[in-house]
Amino acid sequence: MDKGDRSERQSGTPGWLIADTRPLNRGNRTTKVRQWVRQEQRHPNPSALRIERWQLQVRGRVQGVGFRESCSRMAKDLNLSGWVRNCPDGSVEVQAEGQPYQLTELRLWCERGPREAEVLSVSQSQLAPLKEDWFEIRR
Repeated sequence: MDKGDRSERQSGTPGWLIADTRPLNRGNRTTKVRQWVRQEQRHPNPSALRIERWQLQVRGRVQGVGFRESCSRMAKDLNLSGWVRNCPDGSVEVQAEGQPYQLTELRLWCERGPREAEVLSVSQSQLAPLKEDWFEIRR
């Protein structure tokens, strides 16, 4: 490391942190490996996260194949809140709330469904967020 690198690190670059990672053994002394990490990757600002609520209507052979249970498990794995239920017309309705990339993952899963399902279509609309903190299966 030359003198220019040291002065750059001492002055600090806005938005960057030095993170200590695993220790390295060198002879009889232990040193730590340091790595530059973007500050927003390490400590995301919760107020900067955009929360949306989507309603998905899944049509096809989606009732009686474990769709609601599988959908609930997937939504919980994605840290989404909301609910899923069977509709009288044979479709399944999902309302989920979270970050757009998580909702997109859920929609992609709904387009496939569990192994026994035969999904024909998924329609989507956006709703106002309700700020729920759970996901449930409704009857």
